[in-house]
Amino acid sequence: MTAAPSLSWPAETAPHDRLWLAFPTGGYTLGDTAADAHEARQMWADVAAAAADFEPVTVVVDPSQVEVAARYLRDDIETVVAPLDDAWMRDIGPTWVRDGSGGLTAIDWVFNGWGAPAWATWGKDALIAQTVAATAGTPVVSSLLVNEGGAIHTDGEGTVLVTETVQLDQGRNPHATRERVEAELARTLGARKVIWLPRGLTRDYEEFGTRGHVDMVATLPSPGTLLLHVQRNDAHPDFEVTRELRAFFEGQTDASGRRFDIVELPAPDALTDDEGPVDYNYVNHVVVNGGVIACAFGDRVADERAAGILADAYPGRRVVSLDARPLFARGGGIHCITQQQPAASPA
Repeated sequence: MTAAPSLSWPAETAPHDRLWLAFPTGGYTLGDTAADAHEARQMWADVAAAAADFEPVTVVVDPSQVEVAARYLRDDIETVVAPLDDAWMRDIGPTWVRDGSGGLTAIDWVFNGWGAPAWATWGKDALIAQTVAATAGTPVVSSLLVNEGGAIHTDGEGTVLVTETVQLDQGRNPHATRERVEAELARTLGARKVIWLPRGLTRDYEEFGTRGHVDMVATLPSPGTLLLHVQRNDAHPDFEVTRELRAFFEGQTDASGRRFDIVELPAPDALTDDEGPVDYNYVNHVVVNGGVIACAFGDRVADERAAGILADAYPGRRVVSLDARPLFARGGGIHCITQQQPAASPA
């Protein structure tokens, strides 16, 4: 595969200019009751506040939510007003890359509500990447690939993780082949090696799932190291899924030919919620300047163990854990609602 010579995708650990979020607007994210809506708004606001202790934060707010957002968001958090359908900035926002001179370019993927499911609306969200890029003052490279930020991950050295059931999903890219996807990721992200996970977590294939986002499964805290979600209880269907994924990664090499040092992030003890098997995982954290905003699940032993693993994986960064159960009940985690804007050139 030939990488696009002028574009490269920095690792999430590279210095950030800021972190972007979108404020919850309506539908299932806000829920059916005032208590549900408050829980959602407070959760998004808590993530924004935690990140703002480390770096600038900007939140996109729907015109209908401007006054509400002002009551929840800290005064030092910037806002941009634009129409929204939902609030998953990782998936609707742009993916920033660096050009040959170190400047930023925003990649604008096609967004169709995670494969055009009958329940989703996405007309407004599909325009958010352009809005965010314009606000950031960065040029845009548009892609015809239906893709989401939570469906791709990099080590910053040309290795890109994707999932067969996402990029090759008939609801997203019905005419795609591996070769076409890899060529587009080379053009837009400078990918030198694309690793195709066979699948994602069990919960992700239910009606409101993404059908295999990689950011619920694995992340690359540094080149050659892979943090992997593992379910150790054989009563959970992800027990077999994560065993198979570990075996898969043991047979892979990155863009530089290294085999991965696999570090396991064990799931908390909870197995189910009102909807069935949970997808609680600690992989879905976001790295910020000098810190890591991590998920917690009300399981003291597992939460502390995960925070320790993350501290070791990201030396020199302070780990801040937030109870993410309100997020996971709505379909995602902390990584899913955030999108980093890298600094224009390495610090």
